[in-house]
Amino acid sequence: MISRADALAAATKRLAAVSDTPRLDAEVLMAHALGVEREAMLIGPLDAPVPPAFAALVDRRMAHEPIAYITGRKGFWSIDIAVAPGALIPRPDSETLIYAAVAHFGKVGPRRILDLGTGPGSLLLAALAEWPGATGLGIDRSADALMQATANADLLGLADRAQFRIGDWGEGIDEAFDLVLCNPPYVESDAALPADVAEWEPAGALFAGPDGLDDYRRLAPQMPRLIAPGGIACVEIGIDQADAAGALFRAAGLDVSVRNDLTSRPRCLVLAH
Repeated sequence: MISRADALAAATKRLAAVSDTPRLDAEVLMAHALGVEREAMLIGPLDAPVPPAFAALVDRRMAHEPIAYITGRKGFWSIDIAVAPGALIPRPDSETLIYAAVAHFGKVGPRRILDLGTGPGSLLLAALAEWPGATGLGIDRSADALMQATANADLLGLADRAQFRIGDWGEGIDEAFDLVLCNPPYVESDAALPADVAEWEPAGALFAGPDGLDDYRRLAPQMPRLIAPGGIACVEIGIDQADAAGALFRAAGLDVSVRNDLTSRPRCLVLAH
């Protein structure tokens, strides 16, 4: 009998070819196969039998399938988001937008929130979980993503405060919001991405023309009318786009400041009137 400890060691060795965190990946997959949290698996009997599903999960990861798609979940801010192919996997970098919003609004929070390009609902639902008095609208052009967002709102008990609808950025929206959140595509069209991203996540949520600025060019003229007096927009950027993207929003008449992520890289533009 192969023990869980031996299976984890063998999987770690295999996964080193496709992952920068092979041991962590192996542990997460083992826990998923067992139907428990990773912490519970680690304090459990590592000399116990290996769950039958584990080998297939490792094979999926060897094909570069992201861990979040395999397990069907990803932690973001204070919530767990259900994720699947068809929507972008939420990343810790995007939490910078929520940090910026908390710094601006404090515990009182915004009343109305707009999330442009909501994907599986990560930013909007994290904000609604942060501020129980708020309601929000999530917009996306992908029906698959909106299905995931709607399901996540139900799972998190936020469906009564979250509305989702298909749309093209701010077009057709005639309301101004206290907080606008937006993580648009910003990767250059010829950029080389890891296989985990390029082969699995939706290209429409990643790429934005030769310089990665195409969607900022569309968003900039729309943003002033979407921000209510006293409100802000928090827009994610690539680490080298603060100047170029910021100039587009300044040209639209907005004040622009930059917030860094937890690794001290520019990650968020804060826009205000």
